Formats: sequence, C-alpha cells, structure tokens
Amino acid sequence: MSLLKFLFIFICVLWLIKIVARVLLPIFFQKMVSKVQNQAQQRYAQQQRPPEPDGRLRVDYMPPKEKHPGDTAGDFVEYEEVSK
Repeated sequence: MSLLKFLFIFICVLWLIKIVARVLLPIFFQKMVSKVQNQAQQRYAQQQRPPEPDGRLRVDYMPPKEKHPGDTAGDFVEYEEVSK
C-alpha cells in the first residue's frame, strides 16, 4: 500500500512540475532573450557613436619612409682593377 501511495504522489509531483514548466519556462526564456538583445543593441550603439575628443593628437596614417639605395648598400670601398 505504501508503494502505491509513493508512486501516486511521485506521479502527481512530476505532473505538476510539467504543468509549471510549460507555463514558466517560456516566460523565463523570453526575458533572457530580451535581456541579451538589449545588451547587443547597447554594444552596437556604443560602436556607432564616435569617441569624444580628449585633446590628444591622433595620427591614423603615416606614409612609409623612403629608402635611398645607398642606405642599404653598406660601406662602399673603391678599388682599381689591376691587369697583368
């Protein structure tokens, strides 16, 4: 008799959990999704807004330095060709 009573209570509890989950889980997930969407929108808005100037000079592009052929050749030693 106690086994039947235990099984009956167990099945009733599982049934109640199932009903509560069907009602509460969609609400929970909807709130979670809206929270993530709001965070994503805030990040996107921050990226689109240009940064406020703080008085510092910023250089975005610096042209490459011109290399002179003599700079990379090393020391030049003059020589004379000796013929026999």
